[in-house]
Amino acid sequence: MSKIHIINGDFKEMLELQFAEAIKAGFPSPAEDYRHDSLDFNRDLIAHPEATFYGRVEGDSMMDAGISDGDIAVIDRSVQPRNGDVIVAFVNEEFTIKYLDLTHRQEGYIELRPANSQFKPIRIDADDNFEVWGVVVWTIKKWK
Repeated sequence: MSKIHIINGDFKEMLELQFAEAIKAGFPSPAEDYRHDSLDFNRDLIAHPEATFYGRVEGDSMMDAGISDGDIAVIDRSVQPRNGDVIVAFVNEEFTIKYLDLTHRQEGYIELRPANSQFKPIRIDADDNFEVWGVVVWTIKKWK
């Protein structure tokens, strides 16, 4: 199962990085300077700083969604979770990261679905200690 360890972010300081606006994923484009602006994580990626946290992913149950062991999830607790969202859930005293499946709500349960066929969905019934802790709005991946 993929677990997630919550990290408190410090959004007080500005972090500006040079931003390359157009990076082609197909054929290379003619050489020209694409730097037009700067990227500030606080300004550009964090819509609700007071409700946003980071979490380090542990495990590979979400690997087919592109979320791997060691990735950092940016979690917004103020976003209303919807069916199909990647969420961080607090289930029976543990945090986990999964897809939210609300399609069985009429039948009295919901499911947390992994993105790896080696793992089974987690069924959440009314008697489970369960909370959608937040919605994953970004992931940060280290390549090297």
